[in-house]
Amino acid sequence: MNFKRMKNYKFINTVAGWLVFLVAAVVYLMTIEPTTSFWDCGEFITTSYKLEVGHPPGAPFFMILGRFFTLFADSSGAAMMINALSALASAFTILFLYWTITHLAQKLVNTENGFSSGQGIAIIGSGIVGALAYTFSDTFWFSAVEGEVYATSSLITAIVFWAILKWENVADQPHANRWIILIAYLMGLSIGVHLLNLLAIPAIVFVYYYKKYKVTRNGILASLAVSLVLLGVIMYGIIPGVITIASWFELMFVNGFGLPFNTGAVIYALLLIGLIIYGIHYTTKKKLVLWNTVLVAFTVIVIGYSSFAMIVIRSSANTPMDQNSPDNVFSLLGYLNREQYGDRPLVNGQYYNTPLDPQTPYVQGKPYYIQKDGKYVASDYRQKPQYDSRFTTFFPRMYSSQAQHIQDYQSWAGIEGRTVRITNRQGEQETIKLPTFGENLQFFIRYQVTHMYLRYFMWNFAGRQNDTQGHGDVLSGNWLSGINFIDSARLGDQTNLPDVYANNKARNTYYFLPLLLGLLGAFFHYQRDKKDMWVVSLLFIMTGLAIVVYLNQYPHQPRERDYAYAGSFYAFAIWIGLGVIGLVESLKKWMPETVSAVAVSAVSLLLVPGIMASENWDDHDRSGRYTARDFGANYLNSCEPNGIIFTNGDNDTFPLWYNQEVEGVRTDMRVCNLSYLQTDWYIDQMRSKAYESDPLPITFTEDQYVQGNRDVVYLMEDPRIKGAVDLKKALDFVKDENPRTKLTQADNASYIPSKRLFLKVDKEAVIRNKVVPESQYDAIVDTIFIDFGNKSYITKDELMVLDMIAHSNWERPIYYAITVGRDKYLGLQDYFQLDGFAYRFTPVKTAQSGMYFGSVNTDRMYQHMMHDFKWGNMNDPDVYIDENNQRMMMNIRNNFNRLAESLVLEGKKDSAIQVLDRSMELIPHEVVPYNYFSLQLAENYLAAGDLEKGRDVMLDIYNSYQQEMDYFLSLDPRFLVSIDEEIQRIMYFLREMSVITSEYESDDLSKEITASFNQYFQAYSTFN
Repeated sequence: MNFKRMKNYKFINTVAGWLVFLVAAVVYLMTIEPTTSFWDCGEFITTSYKLEVGHPPGAPFFMILGRFFTLFADSSGAAMMINALSALASAFTILFLYWTITHLAQKLVNTENGFSSGQGIAIIGSGIVGALAYTFSDTFWFSAVEGEVYATSSLITAIVFWAILKWENVADQPHANRWIILIAYLMGLSIGVHLLNLLAIPAIVFVYYYKKYKVTRNGILASLAVSLVLLGVIMYGIIPGVITIASWFELMFVNGFGLPFNTGAVIYALLLIGLIIYGIHYTTKKKLVLWNTVLVAFTVIVIGYSSFAMIVIRSSANTPMDQNSPDNVFSLLGYLNREQYGDRPLVNGQYYNTPLDPQTPYVQGKPYYIQKDGKYVASDYRQKPQYDSRFTTFFPRMYSSQAQHIQDYQSWAGIEGRTVRITNRQGEQETIKLPTFGENLQFFIRYQVTHMYLRYFMWNFAGRQNDTQGHGDVLSGNWLSGINFIDSARLGDQTNLPDVYANNKARNTYYFLPLLLGLLGAFFHYQRDKKDMWVVSLLFIMTGLAIVVYLNQYPHQPRERDYAYAGSFYAFAIWIGLGVIGLVESLKKWMPETVSAVAVSAVSLLLVPGIMASENWDDHDRSGRYTARDFGANYLNSCEPNGIIFTNGDNDTFPLWYNQEVEGVRTDMRVCNLSYLQTDWYIDQMRSKAYESDPLPITFTEDQYVQGNRDVVYLMEDPRIKGAVDLKKALDFVKDENPRTKLTQADNASYIPSKRLFLKVDKEAVIRNKVVPESQYDAIVDTIFIDFGNKSYITKDELMVLDMIAHSNWERPIYYAITVGRDKYLGLQDYFQLDGFAYRFTPVKTAQSGMYFGSVNTDRMYQHMMHDFKWGNMNDPDVYIDENNQRMMMNIRNNFNRLAESLVLEGKKDSAIQVLDRSMELIPHEVVPYNYFSLQLAENYLAAGDLEKGRDVMLDIYNSYQQEMDYFLSLDPRFLVSIDEEIQRIMYFLREMSVITSEYESDDLSKEITASFNQYFQAYSTFN
């Protein structure tokens, strides 16, 4: 093999690249989830399959690609095809990564006469090792096997970075700028996938600068400034700016000239197109090459960006899922700006306890426009808080005022603070303790940089402790084998972990080999080619630390966020590849170059991507897992026909949407997300028919719930009113526009003059609609009472729920998903009846017993849990069950317990034992660790009369807790603080176990557990 003939090298390089692509494609297609996944995947699959409108800012280009892929399958295979889109996009990313590495590697060894066979082998080897290391990396593999935007986003980033390197090869040739135009077009398309791709712009600018200009310090600074300006122009100029200007035209032509809606937007679009055509023609005619390139680049960015026209078109069609209803330029602008999520301070702003400005606490922000009577009318103005500038800070990192976040700030930053005296809004003197700027930076370094970036970085290149989400304790989600990156003290014997930690499939160790090879590659790159090294470094920093600064994340995120930094890990994989050629160059002093190239490539391939593939396979293989799809169907099938089910979070909403919209499951049901029900656009949709589901029984008119109206309804105790108020009359009072029904001291806000309401029960309607089984007819109450207790107001979603309850007259079954928090129950939980994965609202009251509320429809629930429901292969030992699935399965374990307990109380002990056996079969403790519901499971066995099974389960739990406590107490005392809650949880369970076993005449086990409890309590007390 003679690499001096570049033709041979190019052929081998091309073939090797496609072979790496093939490996990645086969791996990803083998391990994709066969249907929908949890979190946003269900929504993305749904919006792609039917081209509906998902959450802001949308991903229209991804939706178009996804729709194309679904054309090759029926509805049941649509999810797999979109997952396959991610798999193939990820495989192509690996292909371009390979070619990027070999391009950079070739520059490190290339000479005028080509390069030797050994150097050629080293270049090919570096590309294979680096590309496959990224193939099997934790974060990238995770995104490659599910229907999310990150795989497609990574592909566009890989292509644009590869494209600028291709431009570099031909920069001095005619028409070389076509590569720049291609990059601009891809950037425009990427806006319709994810904005992460724009962060490659600084690296692209520096490749251009290094190739076209002599390098100077001022030139570097100027290039950096230009790159940031370009990034800002696209992010804050083109993306919102094009639509902002359209909104000016629309307002002028509709409100000013009295023309129909959308006239101004159309005229603006025609004018913009005309100006672009004229500008390109003029710069071509005058041979203004630079300005022509700029205009053409702008044009193709806008063409790529035009994929968002699909969002407007589909929203105008009033699709069943139409989030934010962006069917005009004003709602589209809010949609693109993600206004519903609020904002966060970046350069200057408040601490979590910075007081509002005493003079001007709020200023009027942008108007919220609605279409009314042929014009755009401002129904509301966004209120922007103004903080006292004396107590704000530069670079604010601790800004969230939520109680949980404040507690976490204090934990991460060790806040002692500085005491200041302020005058509050009531004119009174008050003392507060503000964080210092040093503590602000400490939180930034310890939490945002270390915990929320470096921890993820080490997951990918050193190893991962487990898949339990980490919030800073020593047990969950750290890198390597439980060694905390913040404090590297020894945590105890890592070879003697409890089974619950040692058997976690996501416990992966790479022996630091990918990290060391990447660091070697970065050092070698710096030695041989500082320019290219800084280009890759810019990509690494902009897609890593720069995102950390921009996101400004608060603590206790709802999920791990490593996917946001995949671009940074991509850049490090380049250095892993270059580490191979660095080793070859070092070893050729002691052995023949060809021998060292083959040996280093082979050993690196085995010890880096080889180990990563071996360690990561079991926790990235999702084949055979159907849990998200089946759990979503179970929620729907828990309900009677034409029912309404209230949900609240992503994982109890998106799988249900997927089932209905894609697979056609229970389209008679209406899934109503309470978080969205606070918005006027969602209420509009709920008041419309969807498939077989009738409109929801909401009697408020659009004018009465439009944003700015009744967003909050206050609860007052009018002393003239004795007793509870009729719910329907209270709602009529809220609807009334008479000024006497408003609170003048609260900007004429609506209110209810009592905190206690009642609803008369139409028993005939209850019986006619079979709301409760015949055995409960005598238990139907005459009146349902709603007591708001200490609440001072209700929000718009709660108002709409009350309206539905008041006016459904038991015609529409109303349910709450079991995952909805109690704070959304409106105090109605005593009227709930558990039917499966949902509580049905009924006119039968059951007093709360222990931790349980409401009653159980044992006949219906037994049929569901034992026969009807599907379980997604969750009990298959070969199916990977991650922490998110485990949390869902803990709820299911609780459901089985609840059913078994109710059967025991009804005297159906044999059925109860069958239910418990089914729970043990479906949710083995090897898959889902023991928790409080496991203790109940053991107790229910005992109560049902199967003492042997109850004792066996109790003994298993006891042995598991012994392992954990022995391990906890072996840790460095400094780390016990972070797991104090876990220790106390086990201590509580041990005490409960002692009582339970004693009650069921297991005195020997009870005494043993009691002795262990005393021993552990004594040992634990020495640390407090």
